[in-house]
Amino acid sequence: MIKRIKLPLYLATAILSVLLAGMGKTPVFSQTKTDKSSPKKDKEGFVSIFDGKTLNGWEGDASYWRVENGSLIGEIIPDKPLKTNSFIIWRGGKPEDFELKGQFRITKSGNSGINYRSEQLPQIPFALKGYQADIDGNNHYTGQNYEERARTTLAYRGQKTTINPLEHPSANLSDDVENNAWKGLHVTDSIGTAASLKNVVKSEDWNEIRLVIRGNHLQHYINGVLISDVTDNDTANRKMSGLLGMQVHVGPPMKVEYRNLRLKGL
Repeated sequence: MIKRIKLPLYLATAILSVLLAGMGKTPVFSQTKTDKSSPKKDKEGFVSIFDGKTLNGWEGDASYWRVENGSLIGEIIPDKPLKTNSFIIWRGGKPEDFELKGQFRITKSGNSGINYRSEQLPQIPFALKGYQADIDGNNHYTGQNYEERARTTLAYRGQKTTINPLEHPSANLSDDVENNAWKGLHVTDSIGTAASLKNVVKSEDWNEIRLVIRGNHLQHYINGVLISDVTDNDTANRKMSGLLGMQVHVGPPMKVEYRNLRLKGL
């Protein structure tokens, strides 16, 4: 008869961690404590996904991301240039239908964005492929819908668009992109001129961003104003769930800050 030995929980956990490490599966984060309670919702039903103090729940390259003065900061400095776009990725889930609220501030030379319903590319460190609410310091593109590493522009600022399947799609997505925009982009309405919507964004100051993502309907708001509106009917290429992350973009030295990030399922 084999005598069964009951191990203490802490010892069993330690042994399991060693076994997983040997299989190449290491924990994503080192949490300081375990909280099994449900996240606290505010009066509008939102849950904070960034505590303003630590990177708990997030994963990114520490050479470019840190927490400072209550903000999630992405920064490129001269002695640490960036070779490929890099994201800090929220590991709390893969949101489907949701509303995201937060604030951002970016330097004049900055280029960033919030990716959602995205997938992580294994061959490139901290790279995401998917929808992006664009943010740039020169304020040419802030608020537009750009699909990173995929169909590129799905709606410019001030556009309401429908993305339909292509009748004869190419083998490579890049072959169906023209002038950095997807060939299946159809403008159905205007929600303001590019010039008027540019004035909605405050340069090198804090701005409110709100994403309302429900089914195949994707809406980006800046400071309470709808900037772009996409209905994605392209079933072959669209995504209905995925990762959420913030970007630092290849280019000159820059700094972007995010704070008060809150998420609500729809």
